[in-house]
Amino acid sequence: MPPLMSPEADSLVGLPLTRRQRDHRGRLQLSYWLRTASGAEEVLIDGESAVAFLRESDRERAASLVADLRGCTLRPLALNSLSHEPVCGLYADSLADWHEALSRLQQAGIGLMEEDIRPVDRYLIERGIFAGARLTHRDGKPALARDPFIPSLRLLSLDIETTLRADRILSIALQCGEEEVVLFNGEIPPAAGIIPCAGERALLVALMDQMRRMNPDLLIGWNVIGFDLRVLEQRARALGIRLCLGRDDQPLRVEQSQTGRWFARLNGRVVLDGIDTLKGATWQFERYSLEFVARELLGRGKLIHDPDDRGEEIQRLYREEPEALARYNLEDCRLVTEIFEKAELVPYLLERARLTGLALDKVGGSSQAFDNLYLPRLHRAGFVAPEYASGQGDLEVPGGFVMESRPGLYRHVLVLDFKSLYPSIIRSFQIDPLGLALGTRGDAPPEALVPGFHHAIFDRRHALLPGIIERLWGARDAAKREGNSALSQAIKIQMNACYGVLGSRVCRFFDQRLSGSITLRGHQILQQTAEHIEATYGHTVIYGDTDSVFVWLGDDWPDRDTDAYGERLAAELNHWWREQLRQRFDIDSALELQYEAHYSRFLMPRMRHSEKGSKKRYAGLKRQSDGNEAMVFRGLESVRTDWTPLAREFQQALYDCIFHDRPWRFMLQQRVRAVFAGDCDEDLVYRRRIRQPLDAYTRNRPPHVRAAQQLEDERRRQGLPPAYRVGDSIAYVITVNGPEPVELLRSPIDYQHYVDKQLLPVADTILPFIGESFAQLVAPQIDLF
Repeated sequence: MPPLMSPEADSLVGLPLTRRQRDHRGRLQLSYWLRTASGAEEVLIDGESAVAFLRESDRERAASLVADLRGCTLRPLALNSLSHEPVCGLYADSLADWHEALSRLQQAGIGLMEEDIRPVDRYLIERGIFAGARLTHRDGKPALARDPFIPSLRLLSLDIETTLRADRILSIALQCGEEEVVLFNGEIPPAAGIIPCAGERALLVALMDQMRRMNPDLLIGWNVIGFDLRVLEQRARALGIRLCLGRDDQPLRVEQSQTGRWFARLNGRVVLDGIDTLKGATWQFERYSLEFVARELLGRGKLIHDPDDRGEEIQRLYREEPEALARYNLEDCRLVTEIFEKAELVPYLLERARLTGLALDKVGGSSQAFDNLYLPRLHRAGFVAPEYASGQGDLEVPGGFVMESRPGLYRHVLVLDFKSLYPSIIRSFQIDPLGLALGTRGDAPPEALVPGFHHAIFDRRHALLPGIIERLWGARDAAKREGNSALSQAIKIQMNACYGVLGSRVCRFFDQRLSGSITLRGHQILQQTAEHIEATYGHTVIYGDTDSVFVWLGDDWPDRDTDAYGERLAAELNHWWREQLRQRFDIDSALELQYEAHYSRFLMPRMRHSEKGSKKRYAGLKRQSDGNEAMVFRGLESVRTDWTPLAREFQQALYDCIFHDRPWRFMLQQRVRAVFAGDCDEDLVYRRRIRQPLDAYTRNRPPHVRAAQQLEDERRRQGLPPAYRVGDSIAYVITVNGPEPVELLRSPIDYQHYVDKQLLPVADTILPFIGESFAQLVAPQIDLF
């Protein structure tokens, strides 16, 4: 499909799916594939330059270093750095000259600003193109301008099945809308939607044909880059085939970064991995296998009933029941598609793109999103960003405030929660990189200044970030009213990220005076809120955490109209804070305390082996708005994936009994008997994630690593590829001979370990508060075994 270059194509409007930069005939060329209302077109932009900034005082020395690079020029600009120094611009007509110029200047120790921003990204950022784009022409040349257009996107779910060593592809399943196809390597009885292929070469050729015919915008799958596309590329290379799956004639390229993340280069189509996309949208699961996530979200899983042994089962199906393998292969595609639909992942990504300008396949990207929102405003104000992460970094900056808790088993605890506390602090106290630069310069009138921490002072007249936060805040409130959960979630993530990036060295605006002025102000607000509640209302604040305070009304609270009381308490505290900020700082308060929950019973446990209260760990019986109750656990075994199902289910049952004042002793003793009798064996499995390569665990080899190593050693003896990658989970059991993987369980289970390390810690978190001891209750039971 030829790129659009003619003036009559001005009406073209689309969403940039992929973007690429390259040198073409010695000049920089930018490529954008736009998804329009009727298809996809490539737009090529020529005549742009790569840009970076440096101090005007370094211009003469820099000019001598790049004098022989004909495509490079240095120009004075009406811009300043945040250090109040004039800057000039470095412009390059080609990427080759650009990279060479940057290398020379960096080796010479010349400081550069914004040099890491890719020209293909800067072009969109400076034009405010976050999502939709309209093709226009300037001086007869194609150009892009901002447009609100968002198209409907066509998804294709892909899944492959291979031999155990992944050295041969057995089948490829494709699902695109209502159309489903399975490409099968070998003979298979005729059936609708199944295409037999005479070998792998024919299989890959058929895949390219189907991709062109279905013509998707998004290619989705489960570990689709790190496995499916990687194997497809490897097999194509081994067979000497140019595997072209994009919208041009360029072959698929799969690459791995230094951090271990896999990337797929597929022009004109976006590749989305289900696992990374779920995590990016803040979905959390105990495990991220397709089987587990599908059962959690959809209520069903794979067609092979024993997913832990599916490798061998797939080989058997290929040999003996090819139609069953095709069904299994296709069902995996359906599961991924339905997970994307259920979790609203594509709407979320589109809203995120429209909000922040991040590409659809960008994983994470909080720092880049901040740049997209902040840099154009900063440039219009006459400034450029500082050298990367060059702000103050030697200060003591704490994290979120965590109050010393008062351990106990309580009745009637209210939780009051500050809505988006850190963004509201940024808005209220005018915290901002440009505001900091101008506030600390020393020439602003006192009435324009707002104090921060660590000698930070902010000039409220020029602060940019509070306005960005305010617009996001309003947009989120509107999204909530309209029921647009995807947009609301995207905005929430971005608002919180505006704080996080300022305290991270991966952000060019990193400066601990900024992050410290946010977190330390948060500490102050939580502490003063607790003090005011206790002094004015006579209630005890038993805990506070980041943006919440836990208020004990008293075990003898009459419990009449408690919800209304909580709402009134929050409203009065908000009024108090408005008065405080007006009197002390002459600023408008954006702080908004909300009544969040009423716990009829609430446990604040002690730290293990200590009388001190724990932090970020509690449980309670929460009153719902409809009058029902719900058990809530935070940080305890019931929600910790590194504890066994035995511990989690036992905690749920024990706490439910105690919170409702029901008998519990028999249940506890019966559970111990069941463990020793072998009736709970399925609930004794630990699952832990492998966070680095196994051979990197040298000094300390925890149980899950030892179990994983046993399995890998066995697979190596059988000539099979490794079973685990970094990030995968290992399932293992503690036996009398130590940890063993579930797949190689040979020794008797150590039941005493599970009583001592799983049941006892759970029970003794709550029993001492009612004068009981797990050991005394179960000692007679243990003696029986």
